[in-house]
Amino acid sequence: MQCPHFDAGRCHSCTLLATPYPTQVDEKVAHVRALLADDRVDWLPAVTGPESGFRNKAKMVVSGTVEEPVLGILGSAAGPFAGQGIDLTDCGLYPPALQESFPVLAALITRARLQPYDATSPSRGARRRETPRESAWRGELKHVLVTLSPDGELMVRLVLRSQEPVARLRKHLPWLLEELPQVAVVSVNVQPAHAAVLEGDLEVVLTERQALPMRVGADGITLHLRPQSFFQTNTAVATALYAQARAWVDEVAPASLWDLYCGVGGFALHCAAPGRAVTGIEISAEAVASAGATRDGLAALPADAVVAGRDAAWWADAVADVRFAAGDATESVLGSVPGSPRDGAAPELVVVNPPRRGIGADLSRRLEESAVGHVLYSSCNAVTLAEDLARMPSLRPTRARLLDMFPQTSHYEVLVLLERTTLTA
Repeated sequence: MQCPHFDAGRCHSCTLLATPYPTQVDEKVAHVRALLADDRVDWLPAVTGPESGFRNKAKMVVSGTVEEPVLGILGSAAGPFAGQGIDLTDCGLYPPALQESFPVLAALITRARLQPYDATSPSRGARRRETPRESAWRGELKHVLVTLSPDGELMVRLVLRSQEPVARLRKHLPWLLEELPQVAVVSVNVQPAHAAVLEGDLEVVLTERQALPMRVGADGITLHLRPQSFFQTNTAVATALYAQARAWVDEVAPASLWDLYCGVGGFALHCAAPGRAVTGIEISAEAVASAGATRDGLAALPADAVVAGRDAAWWADAVADVRFAAGDATESVLGSVPGSPRDGAAPELVVVNPPRRGIGADLSRRLEESAVGHVLYSSCNAVTLAEDLARMPSLRPTRARLLDMFPQTSHYEVLVLLERTTLTA
């Protein structure tokens, strides 16, 4: 992939851009295999997708002025573009449908008089950390977040310092929907702190629709993504990830499964089957609501519907014993989250898909001490994966597969199936 921003030194987010793509994948495979360091693991060939145009989500820092907003990033503090707004609306990682939305969103900023937030100027006060009131002079609009569904619909989120511009945005919403009819959901996220935090807790949805349908695969499950819910940034590779997980889970054929860090239910719902009890636990209440909506939709499919190769009757049986609860993954295993399993019986299989920090010492220890027969671990950070595996010596990796979710960078996803070799007391 050729990138003028990389060549000019304006953006180095794609750290491996100068490395041929096959070499990138080979080096990632070598990296994760060295970290797991177990010759008994059956490694499947790496899954790859498009080298460019694969991102379904754009996270754009807003700089510039009301009349001429800049959507992209701020130049690195150590380089010649320090503090400058760098326009990345033509970034090669974004598909055309995302790129084409940016000029309209820039025009919305001007029409609604959304002053870009000045994140780089020194504080005007003596405090080391500004209060929201002290930072009011900096402006309002911090980020524009745009998510693209496989069917071409968009979710637009505007991260603001306060709710002050909400009325103006409501006024101009009809214009936006006319100019970009593919927009399904528009929301405002309020992040008042002058800090390097992408978004805040408060979300105000401005459209009638609350969620973006994200279809997984040509005829697959349609997950429902609410504004604060997480979804993998590479839809094509995420489809392969869920398919591989389902295949391994079906081979194990557990009667009971827990999906910890379940998000919008991607693993839980793809691994559902008739006669299988599935419980998904997720810290985000919005994501749990999204997962529940997808489950309910699968339970009530039209009689002639076929989803992921299965008919409506099969899905009604498959999701009959699927439930979701909001709570902490570790606490749910300990039985202290309402709605999580509390009878002390361990499931036959546990799926974990944690953030980059991994599942940590407490949950690793709890799984090691349990009677869980298999763990399916999906990791976006093989370093913390290796640390977690070292804490669970009774659960041995038997199969693994790298999925290159993030081409042009050193990051990747790896899916590992663990099997208990020694029953704990």
